[in-house]
Formats: sequence, C-alpha cells, structure tokens
Amino acid sequence: MPPARHARIVAILNQKGGVGKTTSAVNLGAALARAGKKVLLVDLDPQSNLSMHLGHEPTDDAPSVRELLADPAVRVKHVLVKARPTLHLVPSTTELALAEGELAMLEGMHYRLAEKLAASRKDYDLILIDCPPSLGVLTVNALVASQEVIVPIVPQYLALRGLENLVKTIGMVVAHLNPGLELGGVILTQFDKQALHSRAVVDEIESFFAAARGTDGPLRRAKVYEPHVRRNIRLAEAPSFGKTAVEYAPDSPGAQDYIALAAQLVTTWDALAATAPAGGTTGATAAEAAPAPAPAPAPAA
Repeated sequence: MPPARHARIVAILNQKGGVGKTTSAVNLGAALARAGKKVLLVDLDPQSNLSMHLGHEPTDDAPSVRELLADPAVRVKHVLVKARPTLHLVPSTTELALAEGELAMLEGMHYRLAEKLAASRKDYDLILIDCPPSLGVLTVNALVASQEVIVPIVPQYLALRGLENLVKTIGMVVAHLNPGLELGGVILTQFDKQALHSRAVVDEIESFFAAARGTDGPLRRAKVYEPHVRRNIRLAEAPSFGKTAVEYAPDSPGAQDYIALAAQLVTTWDALAATAPAGGTTGATAAEAAPAPAPAPAPAA
C-alpha cells in the first residue's frame, strides 16, 4: 500500500515581472508530474498565464481561484481543472484582480487560501502556487498557505536588492502569520554562462545566503539551485501551443534544466521529510500551526 499523501506547498514568487516566475512554476510542475508525482498548480496571478500555459482559456463565468477565496462554501474540487492525468490546476481569471479588495473586507483574509488547500493536501504530493508579481493580499495568502518559497531570478544587477526586499516580507509573514515558512532558494533563469556578470550575481546571492546559515531564521536552508535555467526559445514558444516546455520540447536545454531542477527538489524534500518529527512535516503551514479551536461549552443542565 503506497504511503498516504501529504502535499508540500510551495510558493513560486518574485515581486518583479519578467523573471520566468510562471515559466518556472508550470515547468517544474510538469517535470514533477513526469517524475511520478501528483501535482496541483494554483494560478494566483490575475494575468492567468499559468492557466494558458496548460491550454486552459480563462473566462469570467468559469469557476476559478477567485470563487475559492471569496466563497466559504467553495472547495478546491469545485474549481479544479484536470489539465493532465497527474497535473491539476486551480485556474485564474482577470477578475481575480478584484479579489484584493474583496479579501480585505473578509475576516481572516490572510488565511483563506491556507484553509482551502489544507483539505486537499491528502490528494497531492506537491502543491505549487504561482504568485502575482506584487506583495499584496493575494501574495500574503500564498505565503501563509506555504511551507516554502522558491524565487526565480534573472541574474542582473538589481536582483539581489529585490531579493533582500522579498526576504523582509517573508520575515514579516514568519513573525506574524506563518512561523513555519522558509525560503527554499533561488532559481536562476535566462542564464548565460558566458556572461561574467551572471556569475558575479550568483556569487553575491550565495554569499547572502551563507551569512544566514546556522541561524533559526527562514533563510537557514536557502541556496542557489542548480542547474541554472539557460536561455532557450522553446520556453517562450511552448505556451502558444497550450503546452509546457517539458511536453513541447523535452530535449531542449530549458526543459532539461527544469527536469533536473525538479529531481533536485524532490531529493531535498525527501530528505526534509525523513527528518521531520513523527506524524508531522517540516515547515508546517499556518493552517496546521494554528491552535485548534476550543470545544463548544456543554449545554447547561
């Protein structure tokens, strides 16, 4: 009998656009599914690019992540798209942009996604959340729901400054909303190994992470994942066919890099699971870490 599933929830996040965030989320998801994992992708970006990568054309009248967040009665199964046999999708829509204001008026607004995903963890090995390129209420929902953050970064001069700002946000979420959240690491995208500047950025990020090792903070395990994702036109072509690069051109450099990254991540996560306390998981989500509600008082005799 196979072991019971208890999905690891990972937020794919960078507040800067154009860094390969959605490309990383969808191709890691496809590579993990290819490796035998059952994966749920959550499109939390109103641009809906992840949904379209998988051939799902968003419409305003179709169930989406907006209803999942806004309606207490809606569950993941009500909005689920089975995009591939072992790669499922909670789709987005442009109307999700309105959810920022809607959520701000709801009690427990930061915990909405965590509460909804908690019930689905038994159905998947991995849940990957493609966050919007901002640090608003939607992104905070993703961070509260997650055990880990992975940050795709283009190796450019301002990359480290953006990472430092993101780390501050993660620190605030850890302090106030989700104490189990960690920064797993960085994926370098659009990488050119011939460029000296790219190597210099990698060295800066590695030094930044090295300074945090041995502490109890959210960066204690953070690292620069390898291989770096090389520039490759197939990564840009694949969405126009409603496919991931792993499906469209599996032998291309970009697809091969994501397949290798997925294998490295599985090894890392398996090692963490092996060291987790019995009956628990490393980096519990906020929904799990929150104390159980007190039982209702017995009726008076």
